[in-house]
Amino acid sequence: MPPSRPTRPARRPDPRPYAVRKRPLTFVVLAAVLVLVLVFGAMAALFSSGNSTADNQRNPTPGDGTLQPLPEGHPALALARRDADDPLALGAADAPVVMIEYSDFQSAFSGTHARGVHHELIEEYVERGALRIEFRNFPVYGPESDAASRAAWAAGQQGRFWEFYDAAFAEEFHRDTGRFSEDGLRELAEAAGVPDVERLLADMESPEADEAVATDAEEGVELGATTTPAFLLNGYPIVGAQSMDTFRETIDQLLDAA
Repeated sequence: MPPSRPTRPARRPDPRPYAVRKRPLTFVVLAAVLVLVLVFGAMAALFSSGNSTADNQRNPTPGDGTLQPLPEGHPALALARRDADDPLALGAADAPVVMIEYSDFQSAFSGTHARGVHHELIEEYVERGALRIEFRNFPVYGPESDAASRAAWAAGQQGRFWEFYDAAFAEEFHRDTGRFSEDGLRELAEAAGVPDVERLLADMESPEADEAVATDAEEGVELGATTTPAFLLNGYPIVGAQSMDTFRETIDQLLDAA
């Protein structure tokens, strides 16, 4: 009998978002990633605790939910883009509190947040100028998630991102069932009132769409996000589809401090 070949160890799954895994790592990109690793090294555990708000950002007194001030120059404070023309943002660019949302359009918990607390936040805080929401694409569930992210970005180029957000998250569904196939995206774009669906389908395949989605996803990776949705409120993390009370507790303290 021929000698048996040694068994290869099982390949570990790549935990990075699909948009990051499929992005070619040129020398320029590798250099940029190195810079990000150095800059965000102190932040890599922001989302790792799995609690509603990271323990290391709270007052250590048991049962005391008071937020500790972030040190001056903390990298998390520089992540808000505050671009008044950002189509993936809601609310005043100079709002005292900025909430960055990292979501996957195939995430059940992202959908739960989008159908509930998201609208409560708009009514209670965004509409009175107290809160700004900035969306970041974080497609972790493969090609359909990536397609949804690029289509959402493309809808934003026609001023319909948030309408696409609502349409994509309008109901519960199973992953990888064709919801974000070309036909599915056409239906969602029409439901969102995108003026030119053919343009959306072309824009989502553009290098600009790839760059925008990969940039958002890399930001989430460097922060240590491993699940969706994940949020940063003026640098303070909240993980998962938490209750309105959880968000209110943090936002009200940040507004008082402002």
